[in-house]
Amino acid sequence: MNIKNLHIVYFLGVGGIGMSALARYFLASGCNVLGYDKTKTVLTSQLEKEGVKIHYQEDVAFIPNEIKSKQENTLVIYTPAIPKDNNEFLFFQQQQIRIYKRSEVLGLISQNYFTIAVAGTHGKTTTSSIIAHLLQSCGVPCNAFLGGISLNFNSNLVLNSEAKIMVVEADEFDRSFLTLSPDIAIITSLDADHLDIYEDKATMHQAYQDFTHKIKVGGTLLTKKTYLTMLNLPSTIHTKTYSISENADYEGKNRTINNGNFVIDVKTPSNFIANVEIGLPGIHNTENSLAAFAVADLLQIDNQKIKAALASYKGVQRRFQFHIKTPNLVYLDDYAHHPTELSACILSIKELFPNKKITGIFQPHLFTRTRDFADEFAQSLSLLDTLILLDIYPARELPIEGVTSQMLLDKVTINNKKIIKKEDVIYELKQTKLEILVTLGAGNIDELVEPIAEFLKQKV
Repeated sequence: MNIKNLHIVYFLGVGGIGMSALARYFLASGCNVLGYDKTKTVLTSQLEKEGVKIHYQEDVAFIPNEIKSKQENTLVIYTPAIPKDNNEFLFFQQQQIRIYKRSEVLGLISQNYFTIAVAGTHGKTTTSSIIAHLLQSCGVPCNAFLGGISLNFNSNLVLNSEAKIMVVEADEFDRSFLTLSPDIAIITSLDADHLDIYEDKATMHQAYQDFTHKIKVGGTLLTKKTYLTMLNLPSTIHTKTYSISENADYEGKNRTINNGNFVIDVKTPSNFIANVEIGLPGIHNTENSLAAFAVADLLQIDNQKIKAALASYKGVQRRFQFHIKTPNLVYLDDYAHHPTELSACILSIKELFPNKKITGIFQPHLFTRTRDFADEFAQSLSLLDTLILLDIYPARELPIEGVTSQMLLDKVTINNKKIIKKEDVIYELKQTKLEILVTLGAGNIDELVEPIAEFLKQKV
């Protein structure tokens, strides 16, 4: 299939963050872009304004005749999250119409570029968006497919007609990242996740090992030193390590806080750069920034240019994103939905705002994830001073007997904790003394962010 000759592109699940970036890509390429999604959201509304035709009913009548008749200049892309009993999905199967996973299409697009792929349980979106920002700011044009809305680009897609480099998230869900053959690969984390897809942690690690074998001959893997010992790597690639806590090829040292941002000294294999300001709070984001610095250095970008660009990085929507920041009240929102991410977020808040009381509103995401990591979730949430817990967001899953928010709440060790309905959050906040509030989760808790911010601004 020749990507450049396409005329009509149809999406099953066009409203996902990764799918929408592809929709924007094909729209910019001059294609007629259409698609289905089950729910109208802020993102789908934006896509419609940009020219994507979207419907919200499962109805094969919306599928263009050119696709039904299997014309060569058409393409159907689906998200693995689409239910297999979806009427349109079933139609494509019954009519033997070839449909492609999002990751397969990314793999096809990336064949024309020097590809930088960011993999890992945590940090993919932030790290890939920092890399894209560094390249653009340092005069190296790139294309980037991001898993979040970059606040520097105000989009999840970065396009440049002169780009020879492509930055992409390498998603481990459904082994999607195995469709990529990167020149530079980053693995940020190997914590267990998606155990509904992988049988266990060892199976997940095998998938990451397979990913390293997709790196092009002579390419580079950038990761933590610990992970090098966990993976059987191919002899045809180079390896580089990074860390803010141990010896590595790229080290972030002497971390301090200045005006709410972390500042580090960076040691590279051949240089030492003092006082590098990270334009994003959070200990975990310091390490993500170091990984991005390392990638830019591997591309032989001047280190002082990298330093200047890092200071101007604004972040990604829902990644440690401040909405209110005053001496008496702070409200931030974060996509954290795994125990490690929750701990990193909460501990970063504690470091930035010592002696302040933290209230967290958390919406668990997926019954399987809640079941598999219940004890770890409880340990992370117990770092809060007050916990407001919402019902589990099911996403693609059906309920599992005994797996509830109450089960999770019972394991949390702090005294100030309760479960409430999502629609009762504002009322609950009216009764709560707040110093720092953080909303956490990957479901539809983002729908609360604007109402909460508007309510709290009245109190400032």
